[in-house]
Amino acid sequence: MQAAGVKTPDPGPAADTTSPPVSGRGAQSRALLRPAVIAALLAFVLLALPSMLSGQYVDTFQQVAIYSIVALGLGLLVGRVGMVSLGQGAVLAMGAWVAARFLFGTSLPYPVVLLLSGLITMGLGTLVGLPALRMSGLYLALITLMLAGAITVVLATINFPNGGHGFTGYNGSLVQIPSLRRPAIANSDQAYLRYCVVVAALMFVLVFMHIRARAGRAWAAIRQSESAALAAGINTTLYKLWAFALASFVTGVAGGLLAGADQHLYSFEFKTQDSIILLAVVLMGGAYSLWGAIVAAALIQLLPTVLHNAGVADDWLTILFGIGVLQVLTTAPRGLADQVPKDLARLGRRLKSPLRRTAPSGGDG
Repeated sequence: MQAAGVKTPDPGPAADTTSPPVSGRGAQSRALLRPAVIAALLAFVLLALPSMLSGQYVDTFQQVAIYSIVALGLGLLVGRVGMVSLGQGAVLAMGAWVAARFLFGTSLPYPVVLLLSGLITMGLGTLVGLPALRMSGLYLALITLMLAGAITVVLATINFPNGGHGFTGYNGSLVQIPSLRRPAIANSDQAYLRYCVVVAALMFVLVFMHIRARAGRAWAAIRQSESAALAAGINTTLYKLWAFALASFVTGVAGGLLAGADQHLYSFEFKTQDSIILLAVVLMGGAYSLWGAIVAAALIQLLPTVLHNAGVADDWLTILFGIGVLQVLTTAPRGLADQVPKDLARLGRRLKSPLRRTAPSGGDG
């Protein structure tokens, strides 16, 4: 379920006025370096990282890969179109429900189940988004949150499929609930981590292609000024629904991955307040950058595990999130994914400056 019309503050262009101008050759080298770094990181995560992790952290990184897709969909709405969704957790729950029903009720290949989960969730999310196009402001945010709560109540009533018959596929008399199946090529936890990373990479490529295409330019115009976009001849209704559909699709795929990762789904796992927390971490990570989705997923899944293993009480995590949101809103409106590299670059230049001043000059000739 998506929300439209709630405008987020535009932090403006991500320009670093302290940075020196980049020459044409430097820009070209940066353009070649970025894909190489991404390919190297992806190869490391796929080939080396799973074997280096313990069982607990393998499960955690599965969740990081899955929630990076969820954050990607929410970041698309918030950062690219300028609309806020307070029901992204409900969309994830719908995708997981659809995937669980297909996994129990059919023998379809897992990629087909993921595709169907994304398409069906896309249809449901777009239908819910239709009336939202006529709403704006705080009323829209509250209504969206109420709709997310309503979906949570429905899921708590009908429960997730557990192998039973009928439309819901739930049998309350079952004592031993069967596990949801995984892909034949990814039965083990390490193999399923690699599977999740590959699917996440495909979702990132899909969103990236939309951002670089005509839809991305239309979304940017709507985010800057919907009135100006209308005056320029942009069909804002079409492109808003397009954003709803794409965000719902990738989140539905994430729900299908979540079904295979957890293998046992329960309605109480999908709380309404999780959507609010997800929005907070997306803003912290960086809603205006694809890297921000990965940072947000690490904040919401990896950080709690690290703190828990370090003996830090869970209540401190809430305090850290509050401090993080305050820090982002005041000093880093584009999120950590954008601000941290800038800060590191400034620090590097400041460290190099004294070295340059103290360097010996050339000989007297």
